[in-house]
Amino acid sequence: MYQTLVRKEVMGILGKEVGSFLDKFLTPIEKIWQPSDYLPDPSSEDFKHDLEEIQTFAREMPYDLFVTLIGDCITEEALPSYESWLMGVDGIDQEEKEIGWANWVRAWTAEENRHGDLLSKYLYLCGRVNMREVEVTTQYLINDGFDLGTSMDPYRNFVYTSFQETATNISHRRVGTLAKQSGNGKLAKMCGVIAADEARHAKAYKYFVAKILEIDPSEMILAFEDMMRKKIVMPAHMMRQSGQKAGELWGHFSDAAQRCMVYTGQDYINILKDLLDEWKIEHVKGLNEKAEKAQEYLMKLPSRLQKITDRISTPDLQFQFNWVKS
Repeated sequence: MYQTLVRKEVMGILGKEVGSFLDKFLTPIEKIWQPSDYLPDPSSEDFKHDLEEIQTFAREMPYDLFVTLIGDCITEEALPSYESWLMGVDGIDQEEKEIGWANWVRAWTAEENRHGDLLSKYLYLCGRVNMREVEVTTQYLINDGFDLGTSMDPYRNFVYTSFQETATNISHRRVGTLAKQSGNGKLAKMCGVIAADEARHAKAYKYFVAKILEIDPSEMILAFEDMMRKKIVMPAHMMRQSGQKAGELWGHFSDAAQRCMVYTGQDYINILKDLLDEWKIEHVKGLNEKAEKAQEYLMKLPSRLQKITDRISTPDLQFQFNWVKS
């Protein structure tokens, strides 16, 4: 078990800099984009034309890619779970009087909230989605909760968010790229601005880990090792649809994302390599014996995962999601 007191002390040290983190990694509300900037304006004379364009391109999207887009939207819409989880992390005090970590969580959540708003409105307009089934999945996802394997440990949570924000950046960016290749410029722009947000957020959480490595290197390395031994689970791993048990849909969704090359097992390995390089794990000094072994494990892990990934094949058979209108 990690040392809660030490964690809180470290979070207190970093908490004094949250004001600068907000300025460095987040965008003022009055300046940042909003969903309505990228959606058709119902009061415009061009609304019918824009709507027809959205619906035409939606009908033409390959099934697996379209399902991945919907799943990405549902993941973003489950944001209440993520905020409530982070607010309970050791070292975060919702009643603090000074600017601190609670301000970061709220501001980060406020930026993330726009992603689900934008994508859900797009899906509603596109005419190819059974929105009630999508809404049922979203409600289940929030209702069922999740276990990220982080406990309330800030170190593990920052490893997780560093990994997850990078993964969502990849997923949204690839959906946007594939949409653009088929001429779907409106969706490409939507996914592009969301991906850019995720990239900024990933940069922030990576920075937090880097700062902790300077203050408490052994414990930070051990937390990183523990998360990678457990494997990073995606926040929507409990995803289900009507008539299913919690988690039954996740495998089908991840298979679809793999088939259309939006997010793959290779991406998981590449993100790990990116984090190892970003945090200069191989060169961290001043570690205790246990942390040195963890450091060695982490540096060898990408090649081990590569051997496993190279042997895994993705099912070819498409699963029929209730989300898509027949």
